[in-house]
Amino acid sequence: MTNHTLPLSDIVVLDVSTLFAGPMAAMHLGDAGARVIKVEHTLRPDPSRGHGAAKDGHNLWWKTLGRNKETIQIDLHSPEGQEVLKALVAKADVLIENFRPDTLEKWGIGYDVLAAVNPGLVMARITGFGQVGPYRRRPGFGTLAEAMSGFAASTGEPDGPPTLPPFGLADGIASLASAYAIMTALHARDVPGPNQGKGQMIDMAIVEPMLGVLGPQITRWDQLHDSQPRTGNRSANNAPRNTYKTADGKWVAVSTSAQSIAERVMTLVGRPDFIDQPWFATGAQRAQHADELDEAVGSWIAQRNRDEVVAAFEEAQAAIAAIYEPEDIVNDPQFQAIGTIRYMDDPDLGRMAMQGPLFRLSSNPTNEGAIRFTGRAPGQNTTELLEELGYSAEQIDALRQGGAVK
Repeated sequence: MTNHTLPLSDIVVLDVSTLFAGPMAAMHLGDAGARVIKVEHTLRPDPSRGHGAAKDGHNLWWKTLGRNKETIQIDLHSPEGQEVLKALVAKADVLIENFRPDTLEKWGIGYDVLAAVNPGLVMARITGFGQVGPYRRRPGFGTLAEAMSGFAASTGEPDGPPTLPPFGLADGIASLASAYAIMTALHARDVPGPNQGKGQMIDMAIVEPMLGVLGPQITRWDQLHDSQPRTGNRSANNAPRNTYKTADGKWVAVSTSAQSIAERVMTLVGRPDFIDQPWFATGAQRAQHADELDEAVGSWIAQRNRDEVVAAFEEAQAAIAAIYEPEDIVNDPQFQAIGTIRYMDDPDLGRMAMQGPLFRLSSNPTNEGAIRFTGRAPGQNTTELLEELGYSAEQIDALRQGGAVK
């Protein structure tokens, strides 16, 4: 690693959250250089460690989700453990948590108490439905946000059921919104203004960022009293837009959001006659003729293998993408050129690939040093972190013997 100074290298983040929005938000901040300390329960580490595939007993998702995070295990129910957390808070800028509302208050370590220890603390509280309201105590899994945001209702085939994503989409979107909110609060704290020097509490409901990315569904309902129907892989706003199978059994996705692209596609597939139709002039009108357009595009694609199709579309300056499997992503020259996939040496599993940070800055265009290490075992850094806080060896041993830390 070189001596690049990453943008958030002066920020300390306590990740006291679990499964997945909070830990992912902390991961994003860690990628930008923040020092992230993962706080886990002495008996119940983050359940993320048990999700998905594993190799030789090591969870693979955690190797990415836990990257750049020092780990400590604390029993926050115990007075001694709460004192350890307060000592960490005194030196931190951010605390991310996702307990049900009032849980930290019940333990005597709510925002008011922690802000008294560190008035500049920014606390992000991530729950399913927010800190107030009749649903505040409901479990906050992303699946519920995907259902209640309108996402599931608009996703799937027209004659099929509402469809949920096979991964934590709502959590992922909430993680981005949480990182953004945290940086907003830190900025307010650190610049002249009414909040200078003051931390804030962030109330992040997972359902809201999910709802926010779904476009004008609320305005549409308010003004027209209807909602977007399920259209499968088609779009209600333009056509042709779908996935199409190639002659070699692979798949591609075509988009024609721009009128010029739609015209190029139809010319390429040998049906320029469509361009002269009055209904071809707008995306919404083309969408009403999706069957005809899909037949033309799909039959042309079905006679050619994927590489031939992609090459022809690129030559015609039409919009297409192969539908990738992980092997395709890792080997794609564009992803290689921009450094999308990073390779790390993991002490348990050796060299491993993972997705890198979300963007590049001109001060560090290769993201040198953004990932310092992969996800660590629970409590791997407990001793050195306590020593850093000023605990003696005898005190650390007593905390361990009493079960306050592990």
